Amino acid sequence: MRFSKMFIPTLRENPADAEAISHKLMLRAGYVRQLAAGLYIFLPLGWRVLNKINNILKEEMEGIGAQEISMPLLHPAEVWQQTGRWFEIKEEMFRLKDRSGRDMCLGMTHEEIMTWLASREIRSYRGLPQIWYQIQTKLRDEARPKSGVLRTREFIMKDSYSFDASEDGLERSYQLHAEAYHRIFKRCGLKFYQVESDPGMMGGATAHEFMAPSPAGEDEVALCEKCGYSANVELAKSVSPAVEFEDWPFEGVHTPEKRTVQEVSEFLRIKPPYFIKSLLLMATKGPVLALIRGDQELHEKKMQRIIGPFRTALKDEIKSILGVEAGFIGPVGHRIEIIADINLKNGVYISGANREDYHAKGIRPGVHFEAEWHDIHIAKEGDGCPNCGAKLRIERVIEIGNIFKLGTKYSVPLKAFYLDENGQEKPIVMGSYGIGPARIAAAAIEQNNDKDGIIWPKSIAPFDAELIPLNMKDAKTTGVAEELYRKLIAEGIEVLMDDRDERAGVKFKDADLIGIPTQVIIGEKNLKEGLIEIKDRRTKEAAKVRVEEVVRNFPGKRKVRS
Repeated sequence: MRFSKMFIPTLRENPADAEAISHKLMLRAGYVRQLAAGLYIFLPLGWRVLNKINNILKEEMEGIGAQEISMPLLHPAEVWQQTGRWFEIKEEMFRLKDRSGRDMCLGMTHEEIMTWLASREIRSYRGLPQIWYQIQTKLRDEARPKSGVLRTREFIMKDSYSFDASEDGLERSYQLHAEAYHRIFKRCGLKFYQVESDPGMMGGATAHEFMAPSPAGEDEVALCEKCGYSANVELAKSVSPAVEFEDWPFEGVHTPEKRTVQEVSEFLRIKPPYFIKSLLLMATKGPVLALIRGDQELHEKKMQRIIGPFRTALKDEIKSILGVEAGFIGPVGHRIEIIADINLKNGVYISGANREDYHAKGIRPGVHFEAEWHDIHIAKEGDGCPNCGAKLRIERVIEIGNIFKLGTKYSVPLKAFYLDENGQEKPIVMGSYGIGPARIAAAAIEQNNDKDGIIWPKSIAPFDAELIPLNMKDAKTTGVAEELYRKLIAEGIEVLMDDRDERAGVKFKDADLIGIPTQVIIGEKNLKEGLIEIKDRRTKEAAKVRVEEVVRNFPGKRKVRS
């Protein structure tokens, strides 16, 4: 491909509204353009990258026996209503009516539609297992699109679905996908972690996410270097740093106008880990008192999994229900449900005395109050690993893929049943597996860049090499460039030749910005000695090679595909 014929609108300055490195560089290097909030056009270079990623996805999916199909984007509401997700998913779903008034939606995922198909086509255990996949557009009415292609309203996803006769079969399909995902992300040149995750709206019992470390990520994972424990902080467990408790007697302490843990801690000169933070929550089933250690924060999603949707009680509700002013709530003497963090189970603490301007000192769990014990705190840097006790590390990450054991969550309501060997009707056991190709591209840029631009991993770069003739007015330079261009292409090497009549500095800047792995530089000075310079974009190392040896010595040369 010739630069002069290709649409590559590079920019010299960073766009004002771009924050993530990948967002800045995708815009500057001419890979994407924004149509509206969360809507992006992939320009020729960007589309070539996505196609490279999609080819890797297809090869690895078909390597585990997956078959490619294509599902509609427009879905009838009744299929989603049968599983209940039509009512559970709120503003994120694009909804509309067709001309006859029928409720429809735009697919944000395809569990329902895949299961609908399976319910009509799979009749017997002989038809199982099956793995179907597609690389398809999805739409989600994202409330806060940001970070370029990392959080959008329209996106491409590789989603696959496994259909098995048993939980054992699902486990095999799940592991096949996990192993394929490891190969995919390694082939794409990414550093990544597989971590335990929350199934969320997908449902099911088990889920894992694949996370690429990056400061631009919106998720965080807890990692243990010693035993390998890894989990999204949404469900990560941890052990709080141990403290030496004192044998305080149970007594009230006057704390005038001191309400927060921080205020009382400073007033009494006792550190926050010795406190119990008491929070009144209003759940659907009634008020619940949540207790966490003073140096921790309540994890709302963990709590929601225990008590369902809730909100924090208002000041007048606290007074009405507990008979005490906000800021002086404690766990002693209440008859409402109490859920306490597991880290509070042992020790001697300070908390509100349920009396204005007073706190109670010497509170002993199991003696002064009873509770239901759960892990409800947010894991943080320096907490102990729940498995081995070593210190956890928290890292910011980009989600690039996920796998879910759905079980029979979708097959039962959509009546996707099969007949087993004994003629008994049983629900198909399912799994769901997603990867975002654009997220892979963005994560690759986040992990591979320098002050000059993108440094693509070779496997997903838009081209293998950029040919840079420095003086297009010099007949010898252009003649050598044209001959090399033809020979490299004949060897199956994808080449972008910068045939523009531009200054050398402009060509070098654009080449570094675009990030093609190998630069072949053809200059008059070197040609006088019969040499050409081959430069590695990543290391910036350059080697001078004789013109006739360039093709034979080209880095990573591959054969033409038959």
